[in-house]
Amino acid sequence: MEFLNYHHLRYFWAVAKEGGLTKAAAKLNVTQPTICAQIQALEGALEEKLFRRRGRRLELTEAGQQVFSYAEEIFSLGSDLLSTLQARPTTRPLRIQIGIVDSLPKLVSYEIIKPVFQLPHPVQVACYEAKTIDLLAQLAAYRLDIVLADEPSPSSVNLKVFNHLLGECGLSFCAAPKLAARLKSRFPQSLHEAPALLPTADTALRRSLEKWFEERRIRPRVVAEFDDAALMKVAATDALGFCPLPRIVVDEAVSHYGVQVIGHTEECREQFYAISAERKLNHPAVLAITSAAQTTLFGGASSRKRQKRASTQPV
Repeated sequence: MEFLNYHHLRYFWAVAKEGGLTKAAAKLNVTQPTICAQIQALEGALEEKLFRRRGRRLELTEAGQQVFSYAEEIFSLGSDLLSTLQARPTTRPLRIQIGIVDSLPKLVSYEIIKPVFQLPHPVQVACYEAKTIDLLAQLAAYRLDIVLADEPSPSSVNLKVFNHLLGECGLSFCAAPKLAARLKSRFPQSLHEAPALLPTADTALRRSLEKWFEERRIRPRVVAEFDDAALMKVAATDALGFCPLPRIVVDEAVSHYGVQVIGHTEECREQFYAISAERKLNHPAVLAITSAAQTTLFGGASSRKRQKRASTQPV
């Protein structure tokens, strides 16, 4: 295809944005057959199906999702162009779509993305939380700019994505004040048969914890398992059990949730990754995230790893 017909693209964009032919036809003040003909012409030019019918609804194919993402950018630029030529003030924000794996602690997620809001120009951030496989599918279809995760992309996933290690840190064990006071004295052996609030078994952190417990012959009494780390911390404030937290956010957790630290370990570590659809990172906001994480957020934790580790540290 030598040239893209933007008239056809606008009709497609309107249908995708409005959620159907009827609303798009009313918005554009044309008939539905006219819209269908324009979309068919675009599909013919691109040699891709952009919609599929699901019952009475139209939904985007993977190719349609990618074209819609570009169309959003194209017509946003067109709107800015008109505003500029008509001397209307405009500050077009930098957009970034971030997928966050649901097992990633909320406090860590925010610390990782926080540098985006410190960029010198306006940003528009959209964060989506879901299971790893669902986010990677959207990433591969260019619906997301980056996925933040606590482990690299699974080798079993047949998608072309690239893993970028942001950093890693040790763990702190926390609990409500009364329980924490009781478990501090003989940490980590005090965790044996103590009530525990742990991440679910399918997470990287849980696997790391199980190995650490086994090496020390510690068998905590698992009271509950959580996909949501924030809910786990809320349960800990109710004195239901101790919970593990990444060391980089333990101060915020103590402040926000009123828990107390029982002890620390650098031998049980949690890793954090940015996963991208392209090997080379170019998006300014993505670069801000990865650079700040690798040099500042996890810089201290990474340097501690290179030093001789202390096995466990009571508070």
